[in-house]
Amino acid sequence: MTADQIKDLIAANLLCEHITLKGDGRHWFATIVSPEFEGKRAIQRHQRVYDTLGTKMQNDEVHALSMKTYTPAEWAALPQ
Repeated sequence: MTADQIKDLIAANLLCEHITLKGDGRHWFATIVSPEFEGKRAIQRHQRVYDTLGTKMQNDEVHALSMKTYTPAEWAALPQ
């Protein structure tokens, strides 16, 4: 899968205010900002993102995805 395909899949299934995705075609790193992360622990946020990918992780279309997940308030508080 391409970066754009993965971004589109995540954005289609998760309300995102910001999403970036970088990688080499097998190993990906995402930064995702979503109000859906409000009140959730990091593991819950990551599970929510993995849910957007459905079977893509299981059948190795997306081999590895590491991510940083933020609420809009957390994102706004970061030095830009």
